Amino acid sequence: MSDDKIRNFRDLDVWRLGKDIVLAIYKITASFPKEEIYGLTSQMRRAAISIPSNIGEGFNRYHNREYKQFLYVALGSCAELETQIEIAFDLNHMVESAKN
Repeated sequence: MSDDKIRNFRDLDVWRLGKDIVLAIYKITASFPKEEIYGLTSQMRRAAISIPSNIGEGFNRYHNREYKQFLYVALGSCAELETQIEIAFDLNHMVESAKN
């Protein structure tokens, strides 16, 4: 960003990071077993998408109280996704990479 003014939600670093998470989760879950397509794959993708979506929607709300509530929903989606990632590791759908 050329200046420090935040004009819309796309200017928020947290929204951009949330979008990066979505793209990473889509790539990771593409290699999950086919039987997970309507289970863990779908759940992880929906939780990931919820993060930047709620940040963006909340930013466009009129009152700060509403914005804050949407941020809490996004935070809840982060915890949901974290839990699902742990389950994916436990099921050996994901493995830790030495490149991380």
